[in-house]
Amino acid sequence: MQLTALILFALTYVLMIMLPRHRLIVVAISAACFLFTGILPLPHVASAIDWNVLMMLAGTMGTVALFIESGMPARMADRLLRLAPNVMWVAVILSLFAGAISSLVDNVATVLMVAPVGLAIAKKLKISPVPLLISISVSSNLQGAATLVGDTTSIMLGSYANMTFSDFFFMQGKPGIFWAVELGALATIPVILFLFRRDRQPVTADEIAPVTDYFPSFLLIANILLLIFASFWKARPELTNGVICLSVCAVGLVRSIFYKKGWYSVHNAVVSMDFETLGLLACLFLVIGGITEAGVIDQISNLFVRIGGGNLFLTYTLIVWGSVLCSAFIDNIPYVATMLPVVAGIASIMDCSPYILYFGLLSGATLGGNLTPIGASSNIATIGILRKAGYEVTNRDFTRIGVPFTLAAVTCGYLFCWFVWA
Repeated sequence: MQLTALILFALTYVLMIMLPRHRLIVVAISAACFLFTGILPLPHVASAIDWNVLMMLAGTMGTVALFIESGMPARMADRLLRLAPNVMWVAVILSLFAGAISSLVDNVATVLMVAPVGLAIAKKLKISPVPLLISISVSSNLQGAATLVGDTTSIMLGSYANMTFSDFFFMQGKPGIFWAVELGALATIPVILFLFRRDRQPVTADEIAPVTDYFPSFLLIANILLLIFASFWKARPELTNGVICLSVCAVGLVRSIFYKKGWYSVHNAVVSMDFETLGLLACLFLVIGGITEAGVIDQISNLFVRIGGGNLFLTYTLIVWGSVLCSAFIDNIPYVATMLPVVAGIASIMDCSPYILYFGLLSGATLGGNLTPIGASSNIATIGILRKAGYEVTNRDFTRIGVPFTLAAVTCGYLFCWFVWA
């Protein structure tokens, strides 16, 4: 059973890399094989799926769709652009702006909010939008790990490690991963200034985008505040966060039906939801449940410990930079879902606190996606936006920005987490 599970698991990852457009089909077939062979018993299916993560994602996606439709992101971007004297500083401001939004909403949603601003500026100045949009994408990937609700991987870590919203800021009397991510973000500013050093064309925001509805903005704020308050409820039910996100989304959808006297907003919100990611995660939870049942996770954990020689620093280094390398070619969602139980197993074997390894995994996996165009969903979305606008992105275009971003941010986060948490 263990050998069969390992072969199925390896084959699943190989096919996901070879067939990126058919990842859901690949993982769904793999999950079915784990069930059909009996590696994952049918009674264990419901418990293998992390319903809290799926509910949080679905609810947040719907609320963000209403937020985008309201025009508030464009208004915020126009206000920020008035602070920029030229294109070089536009790149810095848009990157930091995208990162700030990404710390609270999904990375793909962030790109969808901010990318139109970059396209408009590039069109006005008659320059290529490719470097601007790539900077927006990699910045959104960078800061997605800053908070519990910033990225799918953060939601997964929070749920798996039972971490609260406030734990990402301060935990056990120490600074949390939020500060490691922000330190990495500061380290990327000199990188942006160097990459855009020749782009000194002046830019102005002549008009401020109108906001059609302020209610979605209040909903998004309410969603975040409720998650914060819930994080202090120690005896909260397991699905509390998921129920909060779905309830806030439902309030927004019901209100939009009466406010706009139609179902357009509901239809737009539903269409905007990334059902492929939701389905991919659900099936992936079953695959991971199967290899856990077969004992593969324990074997992988032991392998990491043997390679690290029982030394915590070497093991931590291996997890961080190994995650960077793996996430350059494998989407960080399935990678983190697979590695969370592995990291927990390593910590158990080494008899140490798992949080240093959790933070190393999250920072390496989220930032490593910036090395290549296929390393993160937001990168793929950005390339799609540029292609629709008539621009092709080469690997050289992306790595020129993505590689220095990654090295600067990961190095800072890697050192910060070690010195604070080791």
